[in-house]
Amino acid sequence: MSTILFSHPSCLDHDTGWGHPECADRLRAVMRALEAEDFHYLERVEAPAATREQLTRVHTPDYVDWVLAKVPTATGHQAVHLDADTIVSAGSGQAALHAAGAVVAAVDAVLTGAARSAFCAVRPPGHHAEPDHAMGFCIFNNVAVGAQHARAVHGLSRVAVVDFDVHHGNGTQAAFQGDPDLFYASTHQAPLYPGTGAVGETGCADNILNAPLPPGADGPAFRRAFAEHILPALDRFAPELILISAGFDGHALDPLANLRLIEADYRWVTAELAALSRRHCKGGLVSTLEGGYDLYALASSVAAHVATLMVH
Repeated sequence: MSTILFSHPSCLDHDTGWGHPECADRLRAVMRALEAEDFHYLERVEAPAATREQLTRVHTPDYVDWVLAKVPTATGHQAVHLDADTIVSAGSGQAALHAAGAVVAAVDAVLTGAARSAFCAVRPPGHHAEPDHAMGFCIFNNVAVGAQHARAVHGLSRVAVVDFDVHHGNGTQAAFQGDPDLFYASTHQAPLYPGTGAVGETGCADNILNAPLPPGADGPAFRRAFAEHILPALDRFAPELILISAGFDGHALDPLANLRLIEADYRWVTAELAALSRRHCKGGLVSTLEGGYDLYALASSVAAHVATLMVH
């Protein structure tokens, strides 16, 4: 079985405006990196759009309708702020639908045996989007939509999301914390936006695990957080599917935070999660892009992550 790359051209049409860190050049840099010879055997599939039914397994119907009604109807119309950081332009509706739809399609591919693993190169990102509001560059919670699709369509019970973005995924935590069969684990810098993700936030059945890292923390500290806390808890949970919120803004070059990770750290954590997925999920692993705002660091880190998925 192969690794499949899911993306869609519409994800480049989400125009956040001049100077916004979550820009289309991020995805262009990622896609260029994945055109290298090392990725010759990476299968590439155009992502479908998520349906309203898929979105409303996570988001309230009123929120989904509100977001889509806010999208400007034509290019050139003034962009609309959903919150201080989250913008929709004329292309944002389709981009957001295809970003969530990519994770749904990736889940289908992995759970039907069409692929061993999948990476979704999409934007806007999703892990800050809560069930009833947009936040932090995120419109729909792509990874949570994929997790709920796995349960609703494929009959899975226990699904886990592991998030190594430098910012805490408050939206995924909010969507999961009341359901003991959903597990969310996060390493992230603290203090840092959005201010959530304390160790004491444990969910309804210890199904939330936060391992915050102080500013300046490096690869060894990141690896210890996984080895001592996240991986053992994930093993105990015994998920039937693992999804990764793959943010690369913990890299030492990233301008929006202060961790000191390098590409080798992302290779290590990917290999560890792949090994755990072999124990519990027959090897199936679905990853989706979250943050990462230095173009060089983002591209090289995604390349390290995907190359590791391909060999595990």
